Formats: sequence, C-alpha cells, structure tokens
Amino acid sequence: MDDVPSSEEETSDIDTGSWSDDEDMPAPQALYTILSEKDIKDRQAEAIDNVWTVLSVSKTDAGILLRHFKWSVSRVNDAWFADEARVRETVGLIEWSVEGDAYDGANKLTCWICFDTLPREDMKAPVCRHYFCESCWTGYIHTAINDGPGCLTLRCPHSTCSAAVGEDMVLSLASEEDAQKYHRYLLRSYVEDNRKVKWCPAPGCEFAVELIPGSTVYDVTCKCGHQFCWNCLEEAHRPVDCDTVAKWILKNSAESENMNWILANSKPCPKCKRPIEKNQGCMHMSCTPPCKYEFCWLCLGAWSEHGERTGGFYACNRYEIAKQEGVYDEAERRREMAKNSLEKYTHYYERWATNESSRVKAKEDLIKLEKEKIEDLSNKQCQPVSQLKFVADAMAQVVECRRVLKWTYAYGYYLKVEEQGKRDFFEYLQGEAEHGLERLQECAEKDLKDFLQADGPKSNFNEFRTKLAGLTSVTRIYFQNLVRALENGLSDVDPAPSPSRSGSSKGIGSSKLTVSKSLNGSRRGSASGSASRRTGGGDEPEYWTCGRCTYGNPMAAEVCDMCQNVRGL
Repeated sequence: MDDVPSSEEETSDIDTGSWSDDEDMPAPQALYTILSEKDIKDRQAEAIDNVWTVLSVSKTDAGILLRHFKWSVSRVNDAWFADEARVRETVGLIEWSVEGDAYDGANKLTCWICFDTLPREDMKAPVCRHYFCESCWTGYIHTAINDGPGCLTLRCPHSTCSAAVGEDMVLSLASEEDAQKYHRYLLRSYVEDNRKVKWCPAPGCEFAVELIPGSTVYDVTCKCGHQFCWNCLEEAHRPVDCDTVAKWILKNSAESENMNWILANSKPCPKCKRPIEKNQGCMHMSCTPPCKYEFCWLCLGAWSEHGERTGGFYACNRYEIAKQEGVYDEAERRREMAKNSLEKYTHYYERWATNESSRVKAKEDLIKLEKEKIEDLSNKQCQPVSQLKFVADAMAQVVECRRVLKWTYAYGYYLKVEEQGKRDFFEYLQGEAEHGLERLQECAEKDLKDFLQADGPKSNFNEFRTKLAGLTSVTRIYFQNLVRALENGLSDVDPAPSPSRSGSSKGIGSSKLTVSKSLNGSRRGSASGSASRRTGGGDEPEYWTCGRCTYGNPMAAEVCDMCQNVRGL
C-alpha cells in the first residue's frame, strides 16, 4: 500500500495560496492512496479480525456482516450493539440450539432437493440444519457463482429458510474454477461496495485508488501511469469540472453536431424533403433518383420557372426580392445560427483534439527519452544520469501542460457569451499559456537535439540546464495558477465587457496570475530586474513585475509573492 504524496511516488499537489521557492512551498498533502490486490486482501483480513474480536463471532460470520455493511467496521459495530437480534435476522446469522437438532443420531438423511437418502457424512448443512447432498450443494453453488457477485450473500436453498451460507462452506464445495471466481468477487466487493475506493479505469489495471476524506482535488495518477478523475472516472480534466466534461464528451459523440452541419450546409428538396448539399457554383439543383426534382438553390422554386429573366444560373432575383420582403428571414436566421454554432464548436474541438494529440506525442517522447536518450546524453556530455533529471522533468511538464491546455478549450466553449470581460481575460491567459508552453517545448526538444547530436561535451550545457530548469519552473507555476483561477470561475474578473484586449491586464494582479508576455523568467523592464506596470490609464503604476519569475505584485509589496525575490534584485 502506497501513501501517494512523496517525491518518489504518485502525487497530486494541493494549490494553497501563493507559491514561492521550493523550500517555502507548502508540503504536499496525501490526497489518495493506491491499493494493490494484496493491500485490499490485507485490509479485508484486518477488518474481519477487528469484527470477530469485538463481537465474539466466528471469522465467517464477521465476513458476512462486513459484506452486508459494505466493509464498514464502524457501521457493523453500531448496528450490532443497537439491535443484535435484528442484525442477525437481516444478514442470516441464525442462532441454533444443539438440543433442538431433530437429526441428531440419524445415520441416513434425505436431501431436500433430490430426495435421495444418503449417509449422514455425505450430507451438508449450514447452521440452520437443512441438509442437502454434496451433489446438490455443488450445483447450487456453481449456479450462484456463475450468476455473479450475488453469490457473496448466498442463503440456504430451503424455500422457507434465510440462513446465510458462509465463505468456508462455499469454498469447501466449489470447484477450483468456481473458487477462483468467488475469491475474485470477494476481492472486488471491498472496492465496489466502498464509496471511498474505486478501481482504476485503465484497461487491464488491477489497482484501486482510495480518496482520503476532505480532499477537494480529484485528479489522481495510478501506478499503471493512467491519470484520471476519481469522481467521474474520466481522464484527468482539471481545471474543468465533471459536469462540463460530461457535456463536452456527450457533445463530441452526439448526433447534434451532425444535424447542425446538415442544417448549416444543406437545404431540403422542396418535393421529397431530403437534405441536399450544394457542391457546385450553379444555383440549378437536381435531386437524386427517384425524385429527380429540379429547383433553384436560393428560392427553392421550380427550375422550370427560372431563366435569364430571374438572374440566370448563378443568381436569383426572386430570392433577393423575397428576402427583402422578409419571406426567408426565419429560415435564413436558423441556418445562420446553426452555421455559427458549428463554426464555434469546430474551433474549440479542433484545438482540443490537437492538444490531445500533442500530449500523446509528448508522452511517447518522454518514454523514449527515459529509455534511450538520457543514457546517450549522459555519455556525450559526460554527465551522470542522476544530474539529467531536469530534462525528463521538463518533458513531463509539457505532457501535463498539454492536458491542462486541452481542457481549457472545453472550458472556453461553455463560457457565457454575455460575460465578455471574463472571455477576453480567459483568452488572454490561454494565449499566454500556449506561448509559454511552446517556449518550454521548443527548448526541451529542439535545443536538446543539439546536445544529443554533438560529438562530445559542449561548453554551454550548463547554460542549457539553467534555461530549461527555469522554463520548467516558471511554466509549472503559471499553469498551477491558471488552473486555480479557472476553477474559481475567474471570480476576480469583472464580467462586464472590456473595452480592449489590454484592459484585461488589470485582472492579472487581482487573480494573482503570472501573465507576462514570456514565461521563461527572463528579466525585463528596468535595469534593477523589475518593471512597473500601469493599468487603467493612470500615472501611478498599480503593480510591479518580479525580475526573476515575472509575477505581478502589488506596489506595496517589497518581496515577490511568488518566488520571495526582493524587489529590485
């Protein structure tokens, strides 16, 4: 069992306030725990030991109680001590008096299913003392196991009895194949009946993830490498919420966009009503057989009524006159709306899909880098592999940023039209994120290639290390703050329409985002390494830009909130 948050293991950071240098960062908190099959079995055994010790019942009965109460030890104890008799009746734990056994002393018994009379040693019964032959028990258990997980709550086959059939009896009579299935159902019940634990949705993965109570971040990374949202089990999608993801995925797979395309790019045949796409410049349209109706594309009138007097093959004055009279206003309005809607969706979807393909490619490059290129780079630049971790960190950051950037397009698609101020600010931040990510990726790929192709060590390798590590750090900080701002709904931005693109710059300081024109931490502005920015057209600057990380700080601050760099250094 692995507690996730450590530098060596899967982790997910919590954004808590301003971020500074690594040594001043808040310690990562444990958001989730990854459970292997062995961990799950150990937890089941521990829970059973806890229950049978406290309640003084057998381990088999403890397992029956835990499965009924969804593996919650506290719920078992609370219900048991509140009303033991009711719990026993509900789960089928019947108390049987030895003096009341009518079969004591009988050498032969009759099976209640097949009615064969067999020696007592060939008969089996649960605590209720309803005896059945081993053959009937085997068939009963085999059918129950093959019917699914319901076999974990198996009851006595007698029609009037509700006694529970314990795990020990099931396994003693089941075949080896059925026993393996039963064990599998038993293992999975701990996860599938537990609201705090879920299976990793990656194909073939056998790990489960337990979310620690109180966690508000749902993006987790399984040991298999798959990143997903614990809440909705879709791929990791911060900063977009689960409802937006569900709508976006549905929209990508639904037929609504097909209908929008048909509405925007075709017209119904006036005779048979089948949609027709215009694929030539001429206005003369002919419907496909068997209809074969000929009509004008613009006014949808019969082509026999058209000619030189109506404008010829490439125009229709009837349509223009009717349009001026308002005849076609509603149909054209609907078609224009559908076309605009389709163009908007296409814009966001194409960029969403492009960033996903870029993320996949970057992930493949990262795997190739770790398996092949790092060793090659180590040999050519005479650097130990342990000192080249900054290269893999940069590529891993590219992969993560591509994921975040991809989902910002789903976020942007659902931004309300009337909140123009938020939309302008969002597009500005998104553009800055794209610009900074491209700078990082270019350095991690193009600049790295020069050192991989070199014949020997290059003198500027340490400069490359500093540049790439700096770009990685600043880009990571920017995207962390971007995610936080979008998850807060850009709450610090005035939703009113902004007069210009630069007008959104005021939101930079208020939402505490690094939004300078480059994310590489380069020094710009004054010679002292910091620059003052004026917003709103006033004479006095409203914030100063840190020369180390380019973060926008209030003028009253003497130390950068982001990196703790002293102003003017």
